Amino acid sequence: MDAEVPAPVDAAPGASGNGVPAVREATMLLRTVIEMSDLFEKRLQSHLTVNPTDLEAMEHLLSSGPLGPSDLARRLHISTASTTAMVDRLVALGHVTREPHPTDRRAVLIVPTETSRRSAMSVLMPMILGVDAVLDRYTPDERSVITNYLAQVVDEYRSHATPGQG
Repeated sequence: MDAEVPAPVDAAPGASGNGVPAVREATMLLRTVIEMSDLFEKRLQSHLTVNPTDLEAMEHLLSSGPLGPSDLARRLHISTASTTAMVDRLVALGHVTREPHPTDRRAVLIVPTETSRRSAMSVLMPMILGVDAVLDRYTPDERSVITNYLAQVVDEYRSHATPGQG
Protein backbone atom coordinates (compact mmCIF):
# COMPACT_ATOMS: atom_id res chain seq x y z
CA MET A 1 0.00 0.00 0.00
CA ASP A 2 1.34 3.42 -0.92
CA ALA A 3 2.19 5.82 1.87
CA GLU A 4 -0.46 8.45 2.22
CA VAL A 5 0.79 12.01 1.64
CA PRO A 6 -0.47 14.26 4.42
CA ALA A 7 -2.57 17.19 3.35
CA PRO A 8 -0.90 20.61 3.67
CA VAL A 9 -1.71 22.11 7.03
CA ASP A 10 -0.59 25.71 6.57
CA ALA A 11 -2.20 27.98 4.04
CA ALA A 12 -0.39 30.46 1.85
CA PRO A 13 -1.33 34.06 2.57
CA GLY A 14 -4.69 34.70 0.98
CA ALA A 15 -5.27 31.02 0.27
CA SER A 16 -8.77 30.90 1.66
CA GLY A 17 -11.29 31.00 -1.14
CA ASN A 18 -9.15 32.59 -3.86
CA GLY A 19 -7.87 29.48 -5.62
CA VAL A 20 -4.34 29.56 -4.18
CA PRO A 21 -3.52 26.11 -2.85
CA ALA A 22 -2.51 25.64 0.75
CA VAL A 23 1.16 24.88 1.31
CA ARG A 24 3.14 23.66 4.28
CA GLU A 25 4.96 26.05 6.57
CA ALA A 26 8.36 24.66 5.50
CA THR A 27 7.58 25.52 1.88
CA MET A 28 6.62 29.05 2.87
CA LEU A 29 9.85 29.33 4.88
CA LEU A 30 11.86 28.37 1.78
CA ARG A 31 10.32 31.36 0.03
CA THR A 32 11.42 33.51 2.97
CA VAL A 33 14.95 32.07 2.72
CA ILE A 34 15.04 33.14 -0.94
CA GLU A 35 13.84 36.64 -0.01
CA MET A 36 16.45 36.91 2.75
CA SER A 37 19.12 35.70 0.34
CA ASP A 38 18.13 38.46 -2.08
CA LEU A 39 18.34 41.03 0.73
CA PHE A 40 21.72 39.68 1.78
CA GLU A 41 23.00 39.98 -1.81
CA LYS A 42 21.81 43.60 -1.90
CA ARG A 43 23.72 44.23 1.33
CA LEU A 44 26.85 42.67 -0.17
CA GLN A 45 26.41 44.72 -3.36
CA SER A 46 26.18 47.87 -1.27
CA HIS A 47 29.18 46.87 0.85
CA LEU A 48 31.30 46.29 -2.27
CA THR A 49 29.71 49.19 -4.21
CA VAL A 50 28.83 46.99 -7.18
CA ASN A 51 25.77 46.19 -9.26
CA PRO A 52 24.21 42.68 -9.47
CA THR A 53 26.23 41.59 -12.53
CA ASP A 54 29.48 42.85 -11.01
CA LEU A 55 28.69 40.94 -7.81
CA GLU A 56 28.00 37.78 -9.78
CA ALA A 57 31.36 38.20 -11.53
CA MET A 58 33.07 38.64 -8.17
CA GLU A 59 31.36 35.48 -6.88
CA HIS A 60 32.75 33.51 -9.84
CA LEU A 61 36.23 34.96 -9.38
CA LEU A 62 36.25 34.34 -5.62
CA SER A 63 35.01 30.77 -5.93
CA SER A 64 36.84 29.68 -9.11
CA GLY A 65 39.93 31.84 -9.02
CA PRO A 66 41.24 33.98 -11.86
CA LEU A 67 39.34 33.74 -15.15
CA GLY A 68 39.87 35.04 -18.64
CA PRO A 69 37.42 37.68 -19.89
CA SER A 70 35.81 35.22 -22.34
CA ASP A 71 35.30 32.63 -19.60
CA LEU A 72 33.74 35.28 -17.38
CA ALA A 73 31.45 36.43 -20.22
CA ARG A 74 30.25 32.85 -20.78
CA ARG A 75 29.57 32.30 -17.08
CA LEU A 76 27.61 35.56 -16.83
CA HIS A 77 25.83 35.11 -20.17
CA ILE A 78 26.89 38.58 -21.32
CA SER A 79 28.79 39.85 -24.34
CA THR A 80 32.54 40.30 -24.32
CA ALA A 81 31.99 44.06 -24.78
CA SER A 82 29.82 44.13 -21.64
CA THR A 83 32.46 42.07 -19.85
CA THR A 84 35.15 44.62 -20.77
CA ALA A 85 33.04 47.45 -19.34
CA MET A 86 32.33 45.43 -16.21
CA VAL A 87 35.99 44.57 -15.68
CA ASP A 88 36.88 48.24 -16.18
CA ARG A 89 34.41 49.12 -13.38
CA LEU A 90 35.80 46.43 -11.08
CA VAL A 91 39.38 47.55 -11.75
CA ALA A 92 38.45 51.18 -11.01
CA LEU A 93 36.86 50.09 -7.71
CA GLY A 94 39.97 48.09 -6.76
CA HIS A 95 38.16 44.73 -6.82
CA VAL A 96 40.18 43.09 -9.60
CA THR A 97 43.34 43.42 -11.62
CA ARG A 98 44.20 42.32 -15.13
CA GLU A 99 47.26 40.10 -15.09
CA PRO A 100 49.14 38.30 -17.84
CA HIS A 101 48.13 34.70 -18.38
CA PRO A 102 50.96 32.44 -17.12
CA THR A 103 51.05 30.24 -20.24
CA ASP A 104 49.48 32.35 -23.02
CA ARG A 105 51.27 35.65 -23.46
CA ARG A 106 48.40 37.01 -25.59
CA ALA A 107 45.81 36.44 -22.87
CA VAL A 108 44.99 38.14 -19.58
CA LEU A 109 43.35 36.87 -16.42
CA ILE A 110 40.94 38.78 -14.23
CA VAL A 111 42.17 38.36 -10.66
CA PRO A 112 40.32 39.45 -7.49
CA THR A 113 42.42 41.65 -5.24
CA GLU A 114 43.22 40.47 -1.73
CA THR A 115 41.63 43.63 -0.30
CA SER A 116 38.38 42.92 -2.14
CA ARG A 117 38.47 39.25 -1.12
CA ARG A 118 38.85 40.23 2.55
CA SER A 119 36.09 42.81 2.26
CA ALA A 120 33.65 40.33 0.71
CA MET A 121 34.55 37.60 3.19
CA SER A 122 34.04 39.98 6.14
CA VAL A 123 30.35 40.04 5.19
CA LEU A 124 29.99 36.51 3.79
CA MET A 125 31.70 34.41 6.44
CA PRO A 126 29.67 35.48 9.50
CA MET A 127 26.47 34.63 7.62
CA ILE A 128 27.81 31.33 6.27
CA LEU A 129 29.18 30.27 9.66
CA GLY A 130 25.95 31.31 11.38
CA VAL A 131 23.83 29.24 9.01
CA ASP A 132 26.22 26.31 9.38
CA ALA A 133 26.11 26.58 13.19
CA VAL A 134 22.32 26.15 13.12
CA LEU A 135 22.95 22.54 12.08
CA ASP A 136 24.81 21.95 15.35
CA ARG A 137 21.42 22.15 17.10
CA TYR A 138 20.36 18.89 15.43
CA THR A 139 21.37 15.26 15.82
CA PRO A 140 23.33 13.58 13.04
CA ASP A 141 20.15 11.77 11.92
CA GLU A 142 18.18 15.03 11.83
CA ARG A 143 20.99 16.70 9.85
CA SER A 144 20.83 13.84 7.37
CA VAL A 145 17.08 14.37 6.90
CA ILE A 146 17.56 18.14 6.52
CA THR A 147 20.33 17.63 3.96
CA ASN A 148 18.26 15.11 2.03
CA TYR A 149 15.25 17.45 2.00
CA LEU A 150 17.30 20.43 0.82
CA ALA A 151 18.99 18.36 -1.89
CA GLN A 152 15.57 17.33 -3.20
CA VAL A 153 14.37 20.96 -3.07
CA VAL A 154 17.42 21.99 -5.11
CA ASP A 155 16.63 19.26 -7.64
CA GLU A 156 13.02 20.46 -7.83
CA TYR A 157 14.11 24.07 -8.40
CA ARG A 158 16.64 22.92 -11.01
CA SER A 159 13.94 20.97 -12.88
CA HIS A 160 11.78 24.11 -13.08
CA ALA A 161 14.65 26.46 -13.91
CA THR A 162 15.65 24.48 -16.99
CA PRO A 163 13.85 25.60 -20.17
CA GLY A 164 11.29 23.06 -21.31
CA GLN A 165 11.09 21.41 -17.89
CA GLY A 166 8.61 21.65 -15.03
